[in-house]
Amino acid sequence: MKPESGHREHPLRRESAFAWLLGELADLSPAYFGMVMATGIVAIAAGLLDMAVVARALFALGVAAYLVLWVLTLLRVIYYRRRLVADLFDHLRGPGFFTTVAATSIVGTQFVVLASDDRIATLLWTVAIVLWVGLTYAIFAGLTVKPHKPTLDQGINGGWLLAVVATQSIAALSALLAAHIGQPVKLELNFFALSMWLWGGMLYIWMMSLIFYRYTFFTLAPDDLSPPYWINMGAMAISTLAGSLLILNSSQAPFLLSLLPFLKGFTVFYWATGTWWIPMLIVLALWRYVYRRFPLHYDPLYWGAVFPLGMYAAATHRMIEAMGFAFLRFLPLVFLVIALAAWAVTFTGLLLDLRRRVRTRSPR
Repeated sequence: MKPESGHREHPLRRESAFAWLLGELADLSPAYFGMVMATGIVAIAAGLLDMAVVARALFALGVAAYLVLWVLTLLRVIYYRRRLVADLFDHLRGPGFFTTVAATSIVGTQFVVLASDDRIATLLWTVAIVLWVGLTYAIFAGLTVKPHKPTLDQGINGGWLLAVVATQSIAALSALLAAHIGQPVKLELNFFALSMWLWGGMLYIWMMSLIFYRYTFFTLAPDDLSPPYWINMGAMAISTLAGSLLILNSSQAPFLLSLLPFLKGFTVFYWATGTWWIPMLIVLALWRYVYRRFPLHYDPLYWGAVFPLGMYAAATHRMIEAMGFAFLRFLPLVFLVIALAAWAVTFTGLLLDLRRRVRTRSPR
């Protein structure tokens, strides 16, 4: 069997389980680690809001999904290397690889917040940085030098902001680890977290300018409005989370204390920007699914819509803790409930989709 050749057996012919799995992996979405991101942040938000049972269950499920997805990714590297490389330098699919970075950081964050295990968290932090460096310069250099490029309206969507989410996820995990270790590494980690936080904010400004221009000056069809557009809000929510953690660490690092007004101002700026996006995204979703009657069926990209909801709950909770905004205390629980409902619906869709694929044994 040579999977790279594109050979497919007839859908009605019985296949071995491994051969069927390889057929499914041919077009595995690079953004599938979004499931780990969504599950992990909802678990973290549940833990912060004292829902220990829910947090532990989602934590275990998220870690299991993380390991399974890495196995599937390695199989894809072995059997479908050319397709994976083609995805890496594709304008729409390439940014999805940044979910591996964010998922790794969020699993590491879970080990700090929910399991108090800094050793595994440090290992995952290291892996996340290696992935971030490799993917950042491979993807953006590749997209820069490739000879044939799509037009802006065909080549960009909210998924590009996964690069921002990946960057800020490392900033958040770095700040968390800095709060649990001693000097002198504490200072270096806080400085690294601050640098990543600032770079993530600059990257958002660059990318969001292009996305907003695409929104308002090009025709938007229902199938163009894919779920990753919710990352418009999620990128700002995780930026709020990282900023709040830096504020909480300010007493441990003199340079953070001197920047405290700046940290607070930009954290609120990120939170307000993310909050502005929520009604806009709801309106666009109603336009897509109600007015234009776009069919609603399971797609791995829907995890990119669950993640921002959970992240908004966790980020708002941390911002309240860092800045004392008691009047916002109702928001984290409201968004956690919404995120749990969205997670349950998406996970059910995943199970139904897997059952259908196993029954038909037809390649995707």
